[in-house]
Amino acid sequence: MSDAHLIRSRRTGLSAGVWIIVGVVLAAIGAVGGRLQHDAPGRSAEPRTEFTANNPPAGLPTALTTGQHLQWSRCTSPPSARTGYDCAVLKAPIDYRKPDGRTIEVALIRHKATGPNARRIGSLVLNFGGPGISGVSGLPEFLNQYAPLLDRYDLVSFDPRGVGATIPVRCGKTADDTGYDGADACAEHSGALLPYIGTSHTAHDLDLMRYLLGDERLHYFGVSYGTALGAVYAHLYPSHVGRLVLEAPVDPTEDRDEKQVSQVKAVQAAFDRFAAHCAARIRHCPTGDGPEEATRRMAGLADRLKKKPAQAGGGRNLDADDLAYAVSGHLDLGTDGWSPLAKALTALIDHNDGRPLSKGADDIGSADRTETPRDNSRAAQTAITCADSSLRPGFERLDRDEARIKAASPVFGATWSTSVYLCYDWPFDGERTTPQVNADGAAPVLVVGGTGDPNTPYLGARHMARALGDGVGVLLTAEEEGHGTYPQNRCVTETVNEYLRTGRTPALGTVCRGSMS
Repeated sequence: MSDAHLIRSRRTGLSAGVWIIVGVVLAAIGAVGGRLQHDAPGRSAEPRTEFTANNPPAGLPTALTTGQHLQWSRCTSPPSARTGYDCAVLKAPIDYRKPDGRTIEVALIRHKATGPNARRIGSLVLNFGGPGISGVSGLPEFLNQYAPLLDRYDLVSFDPRGVGATIPVRCGKTADDTGYDGADACAEHSGALLPYIGTSHTAHDLDLMRYLLGDERLHYFGVSYGTALGAVYAHLYPSHVGRLVLEAPVDPTEDRDEKQVSQVKAVQAAFDRFAAHCAARIRHCPTGDGPEEATRRMAGLADRLKKKPAQAGGGRNLDADDLAYAVSGHLDLGTDGWSPLAKALTALIDHNDGRPLSKGADDIGSADRTETPRDNSRAAQTAITCADSSLRPGFERLDRDEARIKAASPVFGATWSTSVYLCYDWPFDGERTTPQVNADGAAPVLVVGGTGDPNTPYLGARHMARALGDGVGVLLTAEEEGHGTYPQNRCVTETVNEYLRTGRTPALGTVCRGSMS
């Protein structure tokens, strides 16, 4: 699938259907983003030295390379970025095959390094997942996770193509509507942009960004969908790879529909582990005496919610599909989400009160994004996914894939299965069935996978490390529940930080113990 640090989109009560991809994938950023709480260190009083790179991307006009300088100034949006952050725009070709043609503006945000100049490595570019997540909104929301790296790096993020302030895709009822009203609306309001917002196009933007930030090589931390972007970059620019971390990786060997089957199996397995824990450790466990009983109770609860949705607060209802991905959002939190999930299910089962479950799912996301009118994450999620994937199955395969997904999980399969229709009537062809990520000759790339990840299954991390190439992909395994393990797992955090600070990778076969050990 796509996703460790994504922001939930379902707080508006989006109904079931193709949007399950959005609901599931957009769970992850908030799932990981809210766990570490500490203050970023203050800025250094030493005069700042700016870095300069001497290897601009080949084939671009000098107006975009040596003639372009990022003009950093105080951020005006989102509100959380108005203090301590700088914003800028980067000009890039809309079509890198026609570099002298039309340009676009890519929105950037930065928190300057706090350490002395002599210790600064450069910029660490962050992508929080999605696709469809605004890095301009995300950096202030999740800075605390990466604050220990501020002594060595400027932390930089951006709105990828189609997202937020970077040629935002509009798929609503009107050209100003940030919602999603179907493929026809996308074609009507953003048809000229749709062929240019896929991951490979954004990877080219990353290399121009690297150069303008003053780095000879790209230092990058991508999570969930962000691992696909980082891996595609490594394929396109192996000689420009610096220190790349790919955490909670998507599987580059599976097509979009195969990912859905793998993911729904993983989230079912995570639910079964929760149910076993609940039965053994939680008094009056709402899911009964184990996974089998939990599955039966969830089926009965889903049937009840189909007939009469529960009130979820704020004038919203919680139906059977909302139940499925709200539960999955708690599972993305790892064991931290288990006790709140048990309490929320008890309230729903015993009192038909959907507010705790709904609120818990909402809290996984970013409250700041509700204040940001640029939030077009649902439209961008679909548009980028369909730009990347060349799958346009006919009805026979759609029926077959839908049945496979339903059969893979008795709790989540029915809801997940509607994802097969996501790109069915998309107005443009996608790029590839699976991405190209082999990066022979690149510096070592650290791939971090959790064995209990319910969103991007661990096998995908193994496949990613192998697909990057011998001597390139280095796998770090975390025996941990949840979608993403940095910074929750101390061993992972220390290992990743060591790599980003020194370039040293862990020994092959390194395993970090955790909640599943």
